[in-house]
Amino acid sequence: MNVRRLIPTTALAGAVTLGLVTLTACSGTSDAAGKGSGGKLDVVASFYPMQYLAEQIGGGHVTVDTLTKPGVEPHDLELKPKQIGELGEADVVLYLKGVQPAVDDAIAQAGVANTVDAATLTKLEEHGTSSGHDHAAEDAGHGHDHASEAGTDPHIWLDPVKYAEVAKGVGAAFEKADPDHAADYKKNTDALVTKLGALNTEFADGLKNTATRTFITTHSAFGYLAERYDLDQEGITGIDPESEPSPARVKELQDIAKKDKVTTVFFETLASDKTANTLATDTGLKTDVLDPLEGITDKSKGADYLEVMRSNLAALQKALGAK
Repeated sequence: MNVRRLIPTTALAGAVTLGLVTLTACSGTSDAAGKGSGGKLDVVASFYPMQYLAEQIGGGHVTVDTLTKPGVEPHDLELKPKQIGELGEADVVLYLKGVQPAVDDAIAQAGVANTVDAATLTKLEEHGTSSGHDHAAEDAGHGHDHASEAGTDPHIWLDPVKYAEVAKGVGAAFEKADPDHAADYKKNTDALVTKLGALNTEFADGLKNTATRTFITTHSAFGYLAERYDLDQEGITGIDPESEPSPARVKELQDIAKKDKVTTVFFETLASDKTANTLATDTGLKTDVLDPLEGITDKSKGADYLEVMRSNLAALQKALGAK
């Protein structure tokens, strides 16, 4: 059974306010911008999806430092004492609570005054190893129940619509932190939201007609994407990319692959592909990359968020038999 728990829609406006309330210490004046290098707003981003927002929205008015360097699996990040100390010196810290426990702990320890938690800027849901369209009837058919495996899913950036909601909140936060450049932040935010809207249209149109709606992936990071475009994600493991599947789950996936005419097992660039290859070999399936965009490396199929997302779209279209 696919379990989802939505944060009430009426809480969204309050959530945005909550995400910005920690910026009040630097709102109302432009002093915060004067603390940074060359008078720029110093922003610390927890990992790539937050870095991309900061760079796109901040433009030439910000300097962005990222805690998670390219090639590092974000969930496994460990911070040095020096990095924790530097958090307290930033004008704004932009992070996503629930992705990186080390960052969540460091922010609490450092007593950072000016933080923006992206998780407060959109509605969070719960996804287990299986997520996507309403497939209760399918569950009854092959008897899998993921209620106990469900947990709050932080991978909101893989849904362009939710990512755009976060972008608006981040833009408002920058405007508060650095009012002298508020007009530029708003202009940049609007431009990014427009690009994300176009990306959403590309996904919706590109995945409208497919031979199957089910895809299998090593890392259950694509629950929001699956739900947005009426797909059914079947994760080999849960939202932790390093966890190992049980023999029962492997057998279950073999049955699902046969029933739903799945062609491909997806793996990611920052984690081992061993499990995907084993399942693919046992079931006669192909493998391909579906990038959760937790970091950009030389192995990424694209230089930035938009390019990699379009590569993901092409991979899904191929695997699902888009018409």
